[in-house]
Amino acid sequence: MSIINATNLRKTFKKIVALDDISLSVSGGQITGLVGPDGAGKTTLMRLFAGLMVKDSGTLEIFGYSLAKDTPKVQEDIGYMPQKFGLYEDLSVLENMKLYARLHLLDNNAAQKRIKELLKFTSLEKFQSFLASKLSGGMKQKLGLACTLLKKPKLLLLDEPGVGVDPISRRELWEMVRTLLEDDICIIWSTSYLDEASLFDHVILLNEGKILFDGKPKALTDTMAGRAFKIVGDIPDKRETLMLSLKYENVKDGVILGDKIKLICHDKDTLPPLDEIKAQGCHYEDADVTFEDGFLNILHVNFNGISKLAEQISEIKVESDYVIKATNITKKFGSFTATDNVNFKIKPGEIFGFLGPNGAGKSTTFKMLCGLIKPTSGTTEVLGYDLLNASIKAKMKIGYMSQKFSLYEDIAVIANLNFFAGIYGLKGKEKKQKVAAMLDIFSLQSYKNSPTKSLPLGYKQRLALACAVMHNPVVLFLDEPTSGVDPQTRREFWNHIYAMVQKGMTVMVTTHFMDEAEYCDRIALIYKAKVIALDTPHNLTLQVSKNATMEDAFIQLIKRDRRE
Repeated sequence: MSIINATNLRKTFKKIVALDDISLSVSGGQITGLVGPDGAGKTTLMRLFAGLMVKDSGTLEIFGYSLAKDTPKVQEDIGYMPQKFGLYEDLSVLENMKLYARLHLLDNNAAQKRIKELLKFTSLEKFQSFLASKLSGGMKQKLGLACTLLKKPKLLLLDEPGVGVDPISRRELWEMVRTLLEDDICIIWSTSYLDEASLFDHVILLNEGKILFDGKPKALTDTMAGRAFKIVGDIPDKRETLMLSLKYENVKDGVILGDKIKLICHDKDTLPPLDEIKAQGCHYEDADVTFEDGFLNILHVNFNGISKLAEQISEIKVESDYVIKATNITKKFGSFTATDNVNFKIKPGEIFGFLGPNGAGKSTTFKMLCGLIKPTSGTTEVLGYDLLNASIKAKMKIGYMSQKFSLYEDIAVIANLNFFAGIYGLKGKEKKQKVAAMLDIFSLQSYKNSPTKSLPLGYKQRLALACAVMHNPVVLFLDEPTSGVDPQTRREFWNHIYAMVQKGMTVMVTTHFMDEAEYCDRIALIYKAKVIALDTPHNLTLQVSKNATMEDAFIQLIKRDRRE
């Protein structure tokens, strides 16, 4: 049964066409996924469904009612969880739920019963007295979902509920939402995590306001059959081999997967010769295709391995054996231990991944290394300096992109670029050239005079990365740089990272995308403030099983530590 029917739906914002005469039908009793690049129209469509925006033209019916005429009646049965759900940080879990119960006009008895049900459903019973500000990212999303479900909606709209949430919490969120289907409700879930796409019953793929695909996820995945291959064997320099492979016209995409390299090509006959991509002694095998492969193909994405950003960077040479050292670092906030005796060393030109669940201590470790907070005990060194007490000149050798967007949201894009260029000591002609280059490289030219807060999330992240690297740092700290951005932008980011590392830059990165973890040379897995594993991605997966994915390894190693 169709819950939503739209015909020739159109929505514009001044000169920007957000939805371009689209028609669709969404059925109940299933989870429908909305996927697409940043600015594709996903959030606009969600807000139209929720009755928070008015369409320009076309028809939109929900539950058989015209949304234009019967908005209040339709909204009674809709639950909407936006990207940034409005939790009150200074209220407890229980107080937030009571407040939303009042907003939904639930009487006291019904509210108490429903809150009790949802606390159990979301496993938040033990945390009901916690302030929302003290919850991890995953627990905040669970609380947001609980508040959205208070009135038992027939249509549930979830806009990027997994952004910034670790794999364990995302799986728990999926299990909870899947359970809701037992009540035959209609669920629409937008996401930038395309590993989730196979879990949807139905997928609608949007780009530039148009529908490019509408059907079962497997149908799009199957379009890539016979086009994915992997290089297997002892590859001397995986990043160099990947970059050389991408220069071949018939190679449309490629990624590093542990000790292998996956390439997307027209067919086996058009694969690059192994000796020409510095993979002598290796061989090709068929590789599994994914929904993401089909997604990038339908968008006609073609990565050539060229990074204009890296082209602006001179060769970096570091004489010491290790660029970053963390020695027995511990950080306590009162009685709470955020990091507990953490140790690792990072070599020059290495991509070092720092993984862990929300609240494990990743961002705290980053801030200690960057000299933003002082360890309670232990020592940190970056390029031989303790950055807490280092000179400005020493600090200018690092770049830092924080987890929470740290730029000035109320000023224009170009104002942010000019400000950070000045902070990093760029002046005169050099400053002007760098700012112009960043606008070009990150496709920010059309947004340069727009307030930063008005940018789509992916473009905000591009701006944040531009500001972190415009001074050509020797060491780059990236705290969840691709959180919430689409796969195409993620590939662009990693293309830049690979190329900068080839120039000698050292990168330390945190991520919740487990495929990105496989792009790293080594990974430290932190859980409950302690490093519980440190090895190459391939060796970490082997600790679980021969065919384990990085996500399997992440979850199983944490479960193993819990048992121990």
